[in-house]
Amino acid sequence: MGDTRAGQAPTNETVIITGGTSGIGRATAVALAESGSRIILAVRNQEKGQAVAVTLPGTLGTHRVLPLDLARLETVRDFADCIDEPIAILVNNAGVESKDLQRTADGHELQFGTNHLGHFLLTTLLLPHITDRVVTVASQAERMARLDLDDLDWHRRPYQASRAYADSKLANLLFTSELDRRLRTSGSRVRALAAHPGLVKTAIYDRPAGQRPNLWDRLVPILGQEPEDGALPSLLAASADLRGGTFVGPRRMMHMRGGAEVISQSKQARNPETAARLWSISERMTAAGTRP
Repeated sequence: MGDTRAGQAPTNETVIITGGTSGIGRATAVALAESGSRIILAVRNQEKGQAVAVTLPGTLGTHRVLPLDLARLETVRDFADCIDEPIAILVNNAGVESKDLQRTADGHELQFGTNHLGHFLLTTLLLPHITDRVVTVASQAERMARLDLDDLDWHRRPYQASRAYADSKLANLLFTSELDRRLRTSGSRVRALAAHPGLVKTAIYDRPAGQRPNLWDRLVPILGQEPEDGALPSLLAASADLRGGTFVGPRRMMHMRGGAEVISQSKQARNPETAARLWSISERMTAAGTRP
């Protein structure tokens, strides 16, 4: 849909990045730190987070590491309680892909619970502090989704791991759409955008010994791009003067690699009724803004 040039990332302002210890998240953190942003790495592994933070451009002590496990909603609330400053950009980058049925600490299907619900709660809790935008890393895998709003945690249906992952990525886009609609309706200057990194050589495609690789696992070593390239759509979404609700992805190879531009979403990702209903269900599933 045409190339789009990146704008200026925030200088001397704070950016939160989830899952910034490796892959696309780390590459995003490095690039934004190079532009002068102060980075808060929201990560599960504090040791890995600290090891990354000390390598980021900037003076010692500029960047911080705070614990966050998106599969444990209590830690999401704890993280939000630690934030008492303006946040220019929230980058919802962390994600998981599972090959069998697993559940979060709160009982949700792992991929939906981590990729969508954890970020949904995090964003709604941090929204009063956000001054510029929310960027959520989604995926064109959303085109393979068949989201069942009456069985989001896969209690009734035979489990399909790849379909559950696609559902979580569709949920990311529906969330972005509804969040941006709510922001515009309220008159807020904050906007919500989404990014598709393309095919990237990251740990999400690693498989335990003995586990049979799928088609994507075989393609990544051959066609996958480096994390620094996979971060380009996130960086464009974080810096360019794009309208809210925009989806950014690679330019080439059917949006699988190469640069970044505005790309299209599937019809189901653009359904406002589904987006609004998913928001309401997500509020109930996370008890957003409350503690048990």
